[in-house]
Amino acid sequence: MTDISSLSPRAPLSLPTCSSKPLNEATPTLRGSAPPAAPHRRGLSARWAAALLTLPLLIPAASSTADCLGDLDNDGVITGGDLGVLLAAFGTGSPAADLDGNGVVDGADLGILLSLFGERCGEPGEVVRLALAGRPLTADPWFNYTFAFHAGQPVRIFIDPGRFPELAGSAATVYLVAARSEAEWANDATLVDVRASGPQSIVIPGGAPSSNVFVVDSGTLPGSSGAQVGVNYDIVVDLDGSGTLSAGDLIDGLDGPGFAVVSNLNAAGAYATSTATYTVTGVTAGFTGQRAYWPSNLATLGPRPLVIISHGNGHQYTWYDWLGTHLASYGFVVVSHANNTQAGVEAASTTTLQHTQAVIAQQATIAGGALAGLIDTSRIVWIGHSRGGEGVVRAYDRIFDGTFTPTNFTLSDIKLVSSIAPTDFLGTNSANPHAVPYHLLYGAADGDVCGCPNNNVAQSFNLFERATGWRVSTYIHGADHNDFNCCGINDFNGPAGTEIGRPEAQRVGRVTYAALLAHVMEGSLGARDLLWRHYEEFRPPAVAATTTVVNDLRPGPASTERIIDNFQSAASTAFSSSGGAVTWTVSNLIEGLADDNNTSFTWLTTDPMNGLTRARTSDTVRCAAFDFAGPAFIEFEVVPALRDVSAFTYLAFRAAQGTRHPQALAQLGNLTFRLVLVDGAGNQRGIDLAPYGVGIQQTYARTGFGTGAGWQAEFELVRIRLDEFLAGGAALDLADITAIRFEFGAPGQSAQGRLFLDDIRFSTE
Repeated sequence: MTDISSLSPRAPLSLPTCSSKPLNEATPTLRGSAPPAAPHRRGLSARWAAALLTLPLLIPAASSTADCLGDLDNDGVITGGDLGVLLAAFGTGSPAADLDGNGVVDGADLGILLSLFGERCGEPGEVVRLALAGRPLTADPWFNYTFAFHAGQPVRIFIDPGRFPELAGSAATVYLVAARSEAEWANDATLVDVRASGPQSIVIPGGAPSSNVFVVDSGTLPGSSGAQVGVNYDIVVDLDGSGTLSAGDLIDGLDGPGFAVVSNLNAAGAYATSTATYTVTGVTAGFTGQRAYWPSNLATLGPRPLVIISHGNGHQYTWYDWLGTHLASYGFVVVSHANNTQAGVEAASTTTLQHTQAVIAQQATIAGGALAGLIDTSRIVWIGHSRGGEGVVRAYDRIFDGTFTPTNFTLSDIKLVSSIAPTDFLGTNSANPHAVPYHLLYGAADGDVCGCPNNNVAQSFNLFERATGWRVSTYIHGADHNDFNCCGINDFNGPAGTEIGRPEAQRVGRVTYAALLAHVMEGSLGARDLLWRHYEEFRPPAVAATTTVVNDLRPGPASTERIIDNFQSAASTAFSSSGGAVTWTVSNLIEGLADDNNTSFTWLTTDPMNGLTRARTSDTVRCAAFDFAGPAFIEFEVVPALRDVSAFTYLAFRAAQGTRHPQALAQLGNLTFRLVLVDGAGNQRGIDLAPYGVGIQQTYARTGFGTGAGWQAEFELVRIRLDEFLAGGAALDLADITAIRFEFGAPGQSAQGRLFLDDIRFSTE
């Protein structure tokens, strides 16, 4: 599971150009990736030290070399200093001053230098590609670059005065443009603003960061287009007033959208829906019922993905109208079926498999033929609840293992598996999602599949941790087991005053599933943010401000990321899984299986993984645990092969507070700390979590299974954009990062706490 690959996450750009410059000199990073620091790229001034991308047909050949041609003194501008260097080398074979490459510094080189006199490096021929959109913060780093915005919310951009001091006092025009691909920009660089008010004139003042934040939309941009979830835009700051994307302009976008606006996904989608209840053949006797939901205009849409819902024990297939109708309104064909759960999970997996085959085989007669020829059998989603939630995972595992061969679909047709509060009867080798994209929806107040420490069967997160592909979890405080159907008993088990009730739980569920399917099945980038960002800073408008939701997203193994430590392979705490040294002053550092080793949530020093109901003893998922009281740190060396992270977007990790630990109970609330990157020159740049308004969530204060309050550990994803480590023009070379340090107990941060830590990595999307 350890990835210590030193391969670059992107291949060099291969576009036609009139330039003789090697294309890998201007290789783009993914949207929002942190730019190389100024010392890493020869000849770039602070303004142009942002990530650069050379557009074809915009590059004069005269300014295209592996370095900034003519900048012999490396000050970023072609001036008399460069002339002096050239004249001092006149008549020699100095490679640096031999601008035409003929082997001698002569009059021809002098002519080239004079022709470039006064130019800045990066001009002309290059547009500056960087993150612009996001939300302001009240403290350093002053701005959080984000991708998605809710419809109706303002969209802001930030032009960092510390990174771009040369722009102070500059007049510019801001364009919000319908997102274009790289090829489309190369074909047509004309700027066409999407706002009714048209392009926006600004003056970049410089000075205080807050004065360089501009509202570019007050909330008027649509978050959907027909059935499309999320609308993508690019941002261009036109510095030369040309009305085109041209040399020197700033762009957030280019090889991917700059930002997206997403509509309220609790609301119904674009389509009216139809419903039918009927029976099918070819399934276990007594379990023949199905209820289908589909867009009423399905015949005009053509084949659409199929979503199968498999209910839990004691539930009914007719109890999921809240979800079936909602997903149908977003363009999916949904079928909820009778599920043989009483006989066990194996039997439930059989009815999931049988009903999937049946709806495909019998679509010509179902609902009077309304679905005939209109099911895309190459795109299937399985959603299961409780035993049905384990059953859909088992069904996938059976096809994966070759013990079941479906008749009219294949393993590769299953694009997503989602479990709502699943059981874990079958364990490691049988309740295993393998590498299929996997989602877990789970309520912290579940009175049935409770996450209790005494029973592996009731530990839903076991299935999530076994998933080796792309995976995401949605954990909702105050929601119980039957909040996710219409009619099951209220089994809420949590602190008084924290019950959110069925309507609110289903609001979270509707938003989550609409986003999940829009992203995984339809490729919506804006919807993805709803699956991983903290509710504290990106709460869906339909969800109450008092509802706590904890998200954890883990990219699949094929994604672009660089693992620093996932705590899976190193035998000693002194070394990371990528081979780097680990040093620390935190207390009681240990690595181990993510499994509470007794039947109680009472804190005991003999159970350092207390609260981690994430694995059975037969599972392999591991993490680190430690505590702190006062200033302390843990630092991870980045080995030489992994130090160039200039093409990555985020520093990412996941973490959870310890359950009922004295130092967690002594300071309740979100746990915050400081992240520090160190480069090879010894430069350090730290970012505090506190200004972001997020932190590591306090565990749900549920009681039982021992003394004290606090329930199962709640891992959540934290991602800090590498751009933000460069805020204010910080001297940090992202091409040579030597260490990542977590600092605790500093002023403004949590003074003490207990933390589980996992999956420290650089990542991009």
